[in-house]
Formats: sequence, C-alpha cells, structure tokens
Amino acid sequence: MLKWTGPHSTEIYITKLKIKINISFQTYRLKVYIFSKPIIFMKGYMGKILNVNLSDGTINTTSIDENVARKYLGGKGYATYLLYNYLRVYEKEGIAAADINPFGEENVLIFATGPATGITGFPESGRYHVMALRSPLTNAIASANSGGRFGPFMKFAGYDMIVIEGQAEQPVYLEIVDGCAELKDASYLWGKNTFDTTRILSEKVGKCSVACIGPAGENLVNFACIINEEHRAAGRTGVGAVMGSKMLKAIVVAGNKKPEIAKPDEFKEESKKALEKIKQNPVTGEGLPKYGTAVLVNIINNSGALPLKNWQTAYHEKADEISGETMAEKYLRKQVACWGCAIACGRATEVKTGAFQIFNTEGPEYESIWALGNDTGVIDLEAIIKANHLCDELGLDTITMGSTIACAMELYEKGYIKDEDLQGLDLSFGNSAALVEAVWRTAYKSGIGKYLALGSKRLAEIFGNPDLSMSVKGLEMPAYDPRAIKGIGLTYATANRGGCHVTGYTVAPEIIGLPEKIDPLTYEGKATWVKAFQDFTCVVNSAVNCLFTTFALGAEDYAPLLSYVTGWDLSVDEVMKIGERICNLERLIINKYGFDGKDDVLPKRLLTEPLPEGVAKGQVVDLDRMKEEYYKLRGWVDGKPTEEKLKELDIP
Repeated sequence: MLKWTGPHSTEIYITKLKIKINISFQTYRLKVYIFSKPIIFMKGYMGKILNVNLSDGTINTTSIDENVARKYLGGKGYATYLLYNYLRVYEKEGIAAADINPFGEENVLIFATGPATGITGFPESGRYHVMALRSPLTNAIASANSGGRFGPFMKFAGYDMIVIEGQAEQPVYLEIVDGCAELKDASYLWGKNTFDTTRILSEKVGKCSVACIGPAGENLVNFACIINEEHRAAGRTGVGAVMGSKMLKAIVVAGNKKPEIAKPDEFKEESKKALEKIKQNPVTGEGLPKYGTAVLVNIINNSGALPLKNWQTAYHEKADEISGETMAEKYLRKQVACWGCAIACGRATEVKTGAFQIFNTEGPEYESIWALGNDTGVIDLEAIIKANHLCDELGLDTITMGSTIACAMELYEKGYIKDEDLQGLDLSFGNSAALVEAVWRTAYKSGIGKYLALGSKRLAEIFGNPDLSMSVKGLEMPAYDPRAIKGIGLTYATANRGGCHVTGYTVAPEIIGLPEKIDPLTYEGKATWVKAFQDFTCVVNSAVNCLFTTFALGAEDYAPLLSYVTGWDLSVDEVMKIGERICNLERLIINKYGFDGKDDVLPKRLLTEPLPEGVAKGQVVDLDRMKEEYYKLRGWVDGKPTEEKLKELDIP
C-alpha cells in the first residue's frame, strides 16, 4: 500500500515492517526510518515530535531528547525550550526577536503533551498545551491550555508534540492516524464554524479528536482560540489567530498507540492515593462536580472581588442570578468530563425558550460567566449562555471577548466611542442583546467589531483612554479583583504571558483556604506564595494535566506519580526546580521581546481607585511592596533573571 504524507514524502507499508522514506526535493536528502512497532524512547512518552513545514509541505519526525525532558518534562516546558532555541537560531540568522511578526512565516506554533497526558490513572490527564513564539494580542509569548480528549488522542496517534512552521498558500488541515501524518486540502472547510468543522472531519476519520479554528481565527482576530470537542478551548493569547495566519484549519488525531509506564504496580498504588485525595477534597470532590467552576460566582462576589462594569467596582447584589447554583437549577442538562477525569466540572446546558434559545451547548465556565456577564453588567444567564456558545462556535477567547466588550461599554459610557461608531448597536452596560451581537461582529470584524477584534488594549488606545483597558502586557485579567485579593495582583503583574490567574492561582489559599487559609488583604508573604504557585503550575502544565488537581495535590504527590511513570527518581525539590527553570526560561524569552520590570504592572485603576463597596471597600493595590520581595526571591533584577540565576538553573 502506498501512502502520501506530504507533497515531498512517501510512506510504504510492508507486512510488520514499516519503512518511511522522506525525500525533500529542496535539499535532496533521503531519510529512512525502519521499525516494527511504535518507537518509545522513554516511559510515559511516545518519544517522537512531528515537524510540519507548511511553506513547503514537508513532514518529518525527530526524537524527544531525554536530557531535555528531565529538565522541562513536556507540554509547556519542552515547548518553551524549543521556542527559545528557535529564537537563538533566528538571532544567528540576523532576525531579532522583536522583529518577529505574530502573523508571519517565522512564527512557530507548538502542540504539546507531557508524561502525564493519556496515562490511565494519572489524575485528570486529558489536557494539552499550545504555544507560539509570539502572541498577536500581547506581542509576548503565546501560551494556552485545553482539556477534552485531544491531548491523549494526540499521543495515541503516536506523537508527544507537533511543531508547525511556515505558512501554507491555501487552507490545509493535518491528519495524523496511527503515526501516519498527511496534509490535506481544507478549502471546503474554510469559513465553517468549529462545530461544522469538527463534525465533518470526525465523520471522515471515525473515532478521533479535532482541534480547529473558526471564522475568528481565519479572520485573524487577535484573541481567536483553538477549539476541540466543540466546547474545549485553548483560549488565551490568540493561538487560534496564529493558526489562522498559517492557513491551518484543523488538526485531526486518532490512533491506538499507548505510552508505557515504567513502574505500573507502584504507579497504580500511588494513583489510588492521589485520586482518593481528589475525591475527599471539598473543591474537587464536591464543589466542582456539583456546580462546576461557576460555584465561584457567589464565593468571589461575597469576597468583594467580582469585577463589575469594567472593574469600576467588585460586588453585585444580584450576582446569584448568574451563579453556578442558578445554572444548575435552571439550565443544566448533565455533567461533562474530559478524558480520564474524575471531577467532571463541565456543564452541558440549554436555554429552552426565549430570545437566546440554544440547545445542546456547554458551559459557561466561571471566567466566561464573569467576563460576558458581570464585567459587562449583563446579569442575564440566558444571554451569557448564548454569547458563550457563539464564542465556542466562532472560536473566540471568552475572557478577552467579554473584557473587551466591557471596555468598549465604558468608553461609550464616557463618550469616547460615539453612536456613529456603533452602527445601531447600543453598547450600554447591561444590554444583553448588544453583548450577543458584539460577539458576532467581532468574529467577522464587522463595524465596531474590527476594533473589538484587536483586544481591549488597542481598542482603548484607539479611542483615546488606554487606562480603561483592564489588562497586563496586553492580556485581559480574569475574574478576581486584586484590590480584594492582593496575591493574585502580583500574579497578574508578573505572569509571563500577561494578566493571567492560571499561572499562579493564589486565590486557592487567599479565598478558598487551600492548602491553608491566608488573609487576602495582607501583603506579607504573598511574594513567597506567588513564586511557589507559579513554579508548581509550570510543572502541572508541563506534565500535562489539569490545574484543578492542585486543590488536592501538591509537589509531594506529583513527584512519585511522575517518577513511577517515567522511571526517573524525582524528588519534591527537583520537581519544583523544574517549574522554576521553565518560568525563568519563559521570562528570558519575553525579555528578548523587550518586556521587563516596567511591564510587570497593573492597570492604573487598581492602584489608585479604591473599591467603592463590598467587604474590601476602600482597598487599592500597593504592587511595589510585593514586587520588590518577589524579584529578590526570583533572583531577578528589574524583571530579568540574573546570570547567576540562569547558571543555577542550567539555562544557556
């Protein structure tokens, strides 16, 4: 049987023996790979990276480097290492990091799994990580994460990572089935939404997972995301727009290969203990399964930290109307779980009647409810469910989408955006119909949508009041006001990808009380907590599995789990050192883009405007007070790792 894997390569199948002949007509090199079973260089890994160059259509395979994996695991860590090496090569070729165009051929997009991904019994191991050299939204590094089943299916298809270079001239999609990779024409899919794209490709391939972009990604909306399983999103920093710039509509993965475990008996026992901790934990065992992530709406609102109307205040007396409890009572159909998940925090929902009727949808999550709801003043769960559905269908990051609409609403309220700019759209706070319409206009860059598509930072700059963008490094902050939760403010300011909570979720100890309760309004000790959470989060995102495990599990749990899977003898200190190394390497990359201490800041509103109501009334953020201590703990000067720190972490 003859099988094409690209315009310049051929696969020939012989009984029990597979010979892959990859011929590049540009370099006239011949590579032959012969193997009779899947190559597994290390336990927990498939051992292979698929390299795809869309400019010339070539596809080849390289091996996972065990030395690199020991230092960076996989997922976010290994991808960051690869991106750093691309920058070093570019610099040798005379291409400065600051000159890399997020939509240019030189940008690199990486899909990455880790040693936990797809391992049965490893808690919540159904995720994958996506990174790109440069984000179109922030101009920093692009980084996103998603659940569902794409990550495990990617490993089952035979690969730990997929590295995408170049740009195709016409729309294509990548199909990977049992180790065989092909680029196929996607012209007939271009223009279709994520649901139709997923359905069409799933019907062609059978049991598979599809990660794709919608019209927002095709139209290069700066915060377009990548959608898999219709409602799971690699959401932040515009990775979907990078994918769209490469004319890559989708990646389809399927296969029956499985990673091996080094010490299966020991792993099984350790896994049982970890899963029992998750089951007994009040958040992962009760709150998330019962109400999903939206269980946080009332909790954060009652803490005076639920931003309202573009962060003008942080408490709403009617927040319960959009809470997880209300969603469960009125709109929930069933729970939904990612691959290998015991928590099942996903919500299958529907709105049966009315102007925002929608059937067979999922969500929204807590962050989406806040961004599309409370932040825009829309206390209408039916409108929020519909707007969330459109974001999934069109391929938009809900946090940036809602935050940008909220920014536009305040710009309109204060007279910076005029009626003639809106072409009949009433962007008043609380307007449910305008919320839903603005989502559609953004995906297609229609009318005011062409400005909304830029994100709130550029929107606010264009309309004359940049201080109204509630973002850090160009990335819109999520649903926790640091005037009421000090530690999360330091996380926002110092996160390498911008205003982000999932790089160091100090809300856990500050509000929820896990692993211990600390005062959210004090500054003491917050730098230590933030550094520890950021380092450990890098480990989880490189393993790759779900951050919700961190409510119940710590490094003392991850060290033996990873050791038994890989066969490495990892201590708790080594695990944390891996996370610190990843965080510092990522910081080194954004330093090359020009980001440093001047960018580790918060919006002016949070530093100067006291909260007008709620339990944190009168509070602002004294960021410098925490940042100075944080830099000392990190071994950074003005937001840059010192030579001594890089040497300590063995970063070249």
